[in-house]
Amino acid sequence: MKLTLALIAVLSLAFSCGPSRLSRQARIDSAVDSTLSEMSLEDKVWQIFMVGTQELQDSLCPVGGVILFGYDVKDSAGLVHLTDSLHALPGNPLVSIDEEGGRVARIGRNKAFNVPRIPAMSQASGTEDAYTFGNTIGRYLALYGIDIDFAPVADVNTNPQNPVIGDRAFSEDPSDAAEKVVKYLQGLSDAGIYGCLKHFPGHGDTQTDSHFGYAQSLKTWEELLTCEMIPFKAGIEAGTPLVMTAHIAVPSVTGSNIPSTLSPLMLTEKLRGELGYDGIIITDALRMGAISKEYSSGEAAALAFIAGADILLLPENPLEAFQGVMGAIEDGRITQERLDASVRRILELKFSKSIN
Repeated sequence: MKLTLALIAVLSLAFSCGPSRLSRQARIDSAVDSTLSEMSLEDKVWQIFMVGTQELQDSLCPVGGVILFGYDVKDSAGLVHLTDSLHALPGNPLVSIDEEGGRVARIGRNKAFNVPRIPAMSQASGTEDAYTFGNTIGRYLALYGIDIDFAPVADVNTNPQNPVIGDRAFSEDPSDAAEKVVKYLQGLSDAGIYGCLKHFPGHGDTQTDSHFGYAQSLKTWEELLTCEMIPFKAGIEAGTPLVMTAHIAVPSVTGSNIPSTLSPLMLTEKLRGELGYDGIIITDALRMGAISKEYSSGEAAALAFIAGADILLLPENPLEAFQGVMGAIEDGRITQERLDASVRRILELKFSKSIN
C-alpha cells in the first residue's frame, strides 16, 4: 500500500488547484480513490483487521489497525515511541485503546502516567461532566498519538445483575444516557480523537459476560427501541465515526441464538438500514468466549464481515481469520464491492486525520 504516496499526490493536486478549487472532502475522496486503486486483494483484506501488538509481532501484514492494552503502555516516552512506530508500519494502521475512565482506563489507571484520573461514567452528574470526561481523556490520548478511543459506553444500565457494564454506563435512564453519550463523543472529537459507541445492541440488560461465554437479551426490537437504542440513535445522529458490536444474542429479534456480531439482521438491516448508520462498524474482540467457544477464527471473521462489520477486532488466530475472509471472497459469499465499501470507510477515517 502507498498511503504516503497517495497523500503526497492529492496534496500536490490541491496546491495546484488552490484551496477554493478543491474542498477538504474532495481531497480525502481523491486520496481514498488513489489508495484503493493501488491495493491488492490481500492488502484490502488485511485492512479490515485490527490486532494487538503481540499478534502484530508475528506478521508485518498491512492490518488496518492496532489496539493497545495495559502491557503496551509502560510510560509516556515509551508510548509515544510505540505509536510513532505503529503509524509507520505498512498500511498506516489506526491506533486504538479502551480508555473509558473508571475501571477501564489503560493509561489513566497506570501510575507511570501523570494524567487526570477520570471516574466511572456513572459519576457524571450532568452533560458538562460527560463532556469534560471525554475531552480530558481525548486530550491526553492525542498527546500520545492514539487515534481511536473505544468509548463511550452507550449501554443503559438496566439490570443490577449485569456483571460487565454496571458503572461503566452513564445511567439507568436511556434519555439521560443519550445526552451524556453525545457530550462525551463531542469532548473526544474536540480533542481530535475518534470515539466509538459500544456495545450494540446494548449489553446493559444481560446477566452474563460475553467475555466468557453466551450472553443474551430477551427483549424484542420494539422494547430495544424504547430503551437500549435511544443512546445509540443519539450518538449516530451526532456523527459517531464508529459503533462496536456486542456478542450478545437477541433471540426475540433474530429468532436464533446467533450473537449480534454475526447477525446480518442486526448489523445490516437494523443498524445500517433502520437506524441509518453509515460509519464504521467494528466488532468487539472476536477472541472473546461468546465467539471463540462456538466458532473458529476463520468462521467468525467471515460471518462477522458478511453480517455487516467493517473492522474485525482481535481474532483469536489472525492468519486463520484472514484465510476465512479470503475463502468467503473466493466462494462468492463476500463480493469485491462489499469489501471495497468497508476498506473505503477505513481509509476515509485515516485520511480524515492527515488531510486538513
